[in-house]
Amino acid sequence: MALTHTAPTKSSPESTPRAGVRSWIALAVLMLPVLLVSVDNTVLSFAIPSISLALTPSASELLWIIDVYPLVLAALLVPMGSMTDRFGRRKLLLIGSTGFAVVSVFAAFAPNAGALIGYRALLGLFGAMLMPATLSLIRNLFLHPGQRRTAIAVWAAGFSGGAALGPIVGGFILEHFWWGAVFLMSVPVLIPLLILAPIFVPESKDPNPGKIDVWSILLSFGAMVPTIFGIKEIAQSGFSVINLALIVAGVALGVVFVRRQMRRENPMMDVSLFKNPVFSGSVSANLLSIFALVGFLYFITQHLQLVVGLSPTHAAYVLVPGLAITVIFGLLAAKLANHIRPSRLVVIGLLLNASAFLIVWLNTDGSVLGIMIAFAVLGAGVGTAETISNDLILSAAPPTKAGAASAISETAYEVGSVLGTAVLGSVLAAAYRMNVVIPKSVSAADHETASQTLGGAIDVAASLPAAQSNALLESAKHAFDSGQGTVAMVSVIVMLVAALMCAWTLRSAVSTPEPVEH
Repeated sequence: MALTHTAPTKSSPESTPRAGVRSWIALAVLMLPVLLVSVDNTVLSFAIPSISLALTPSASELLWIIDVYPLVLAALLVPMGSMTDRFGRRKLLLIGSTGFAVVSVFAAFAPNAGALIGYRALLGLFGAMLMPATLSLIRNLFLHPGQRRTAIAVWAAGFSGGAALGPIVGGFILEHFWWGAVFLMSVPVLIPLLILAPIFVPESKDPNPGKIDVWSILLSFGAMVPTIFGIKEIAQSGFSVINLALIVAGVALGVVFVRRQMRRENPMMDVSLFKNPVFSGSVSANLLSIFALVGFLYFITQHLQLVVGLSPTHAAYVLVPGLAITVIFGLLAAKLANHIRPSRLVVIGLLLNASAFLIVWLNTDGSVLGIMIAFAVLGAGVGTAETISNDLILSAAPPTKAGAASAISETAYEVGSVLGTAVLGSVLAAAYRMNVVIPKSVSAADHETASQTLGGAIDVAASLPAAQSNALLESAKHAFDSGQGTVAMVSVIVMLVAALMCAWTLRSAVSTPEPVEH
């Protein structure tokens, strides 16, 4: 099965060499950093309550602890994708793995919220070295169309499944250890990667790389950071001149970045790909699917622990069916595309995402069964849309530019992760602040803490007399669930608009049968 919107190349699939056993072993090795980075995106979801109680961060600091990792990762993916093409994909993979493991140890013992934010930023730096290398190596390991589609399906399933696995791993770890232990899991994962990658993963790079473009790297980072920060702050504290100025500055730098890429003979990022509606639509589908997944996990994991009162492990069990379905549908999507147009598959995935949030909105009592069903439906949608959109994105680029094309795909993933937490998390925080009622007898400092997050309210309630404590807890939980309903409806609208957009932009993407082997 081949998903394409371009004319066929001169070399037929039958004449393309098939990958051997070593390539499939290499794929298994490359799944280690894929799972690690995707798990790290969401593993803190279950640690939020523990971090809130241990480090007492403000609402803004709590969001930054989660957001700074995918923000730095997203800002550096395009530059690092270009670097992997130039210096060697396996080399950057090994450097990034080593740095990621070392910084993870420091993050596990962070003494305060500020330090944890700093370590998470460094994890984003090294994570940006890992991700473009994995997908671009897969692109060069598997040249046969059918094998490449299967490998990409495995990669996409690992990516989306890893994001769903994060809370489950986090729940298990937090049941037995302190919150910092969620970072230490990277060490045993990365050690086998450092041993096996030099043996099974061949080095590859662009034979004719362009010069290192420092200005493009700075412009890429400068465009991403103020734009995302401005969006976060508007959602968190409302419109202001400073917030709007940040977004305008980020967009302006983005325009300069794009113009620079269009003028260069060897651009760091081939922006001309976005002129193709299939490519741009696939990137959008990629971004918005992860937006839905990460945003969902942000509020549901808090609801299960802080409202329902489940332990981290029991709360993680609620998400297991959804995780399995995410992986299954990720692998199934490649086969379904033999019979269903890619555009329809992506639209179906986005409509499933919308249905999941509608179930959350209708589940007014916040029942655990309702949450399980909603996450299972979301897993089916994300698994389907992610596999097809990633294949369409990657097939548009030649193997020598696989790192840059991979970076675009993963940048969409990370931007979606940032926006999922920043936008939906901030909408939730705003709705919570509007509805929570704080007893008048509490101090100004405790009032501020309780009004920021549900975790803060629980912490303050523990020091109050029984009657006031119960009143605060009831109000805080009601305010949180009210905000959860608001977030669900916003998400339904976003997913429906995304489905309409992708139905239009991907209408020319067609599916051709996988060639029969002779």
